[in-house]
Amino acid sequence: MDNKALYILAGYDDETGRRLQAIQDKLYEEGFTGTQTKNIPMHTTMGSFPTDMEEELKAKLIELSETVPAFDVSFSHVGMFSGARVLFVAPDASHKMLELKEKFGDSFGWARHTTMLIDDPEVIYKALPIVMEEFSSFKGKMSRLYLYEFFPTRHILTVELK
Repeated sequence: MDNKALYILAGYDDETGRRLQAIQDKLYEEGFTGTQTKNIPMHTTMGSFPTDMEEELKAKLIELSETVPAFDVSFSHVGMFSGARVLFVAPDASHKMLELKEKFGDSFGWARHTTMLIDDPEVIYKALPIVMEEFSSFKGKMSRLYLYEFFPTRHILTVELK
């Protein structure tokens, strides 16, 4: 059975990515490993799609890179979901972010987040104080779109927003 799918990821400018990565790196330094996908840019997922849409999605990302400007994002909270199995830092909702999400499908029920750790609840509870110590509210920029295939991980395309 083929469980592969394509994913559109909305990524951040270099400084925002470094700031988020530093939080996750602190978890790694403290011995947390988790099951989250490693070695991909910090992001929030915009949607998943069947693998036969690759060419269509590549064209869409190129078009959006020419028409959608990069925009500011604010990060003001840390959260958990999926039965306390996912620990994340979340960009606040904004009109521009929701507009971007709508280009890839309905945003109803969408949970914008940047994953720091996926693990069992007892591990997440131990990691939470570390993330809280490392995190403070900040402003960043959403400036890239990525197209990936999972699993195995295959990077297909990166575009810079206008």
